[in-house]
Amino acid sequence: MTRSTLDTAALAHDLRLAVMRFSRRLRNQRVDTSVTLTHLAALSTLKRHGPMSPGELAAHERVQPPSMTRVVVALEARGLVTRTPHPTDGRQVVIGLTDAAETLLTEEARAREAWLSGRLQSLTPEKRAVLREAAEIMEELAGG
Repeated sequence: MTRSTLDTAALAHDLRLAVMRFSRRLRNQRVDTSVTLTHLAALSTLKRHGPMSPGELAAHERVQPPSMTRVVVALEARGLVTRTPHPTDGRQVVIGLTDAAETLLTEEARAREAWLSGRLQSLTPEKRAVLREAAEIMEELAGG
């Protein structure tokens, strides 16, 4: 192995661990811990992509349809999603967000961003500039 390959492998290892730790810390900045991360992910997908069938939601979340059915049932019981008849397929329903879900998602994002903003404020302007560049690079890596 070349020195460059070893350096890249070491960077991949260190970056993977740092991203995992950071992600865990960010996920822990919760407003309502009674809503699971799986439920929040499904709600976020609905917010990002709009109302959809449970099958479409399962595909977006990369889970099996029966698993998503359980998630939808739990979210509906909490008043966070609605089921309406599909406009063209009488066998299907469309899952959409309620106002309570919109509020929850806004509060969750606000809590995480407040925590992160506080952490960023403790850094020097130079380190914040490095993180700004790193965020762009990570976005590029995620897209490719």
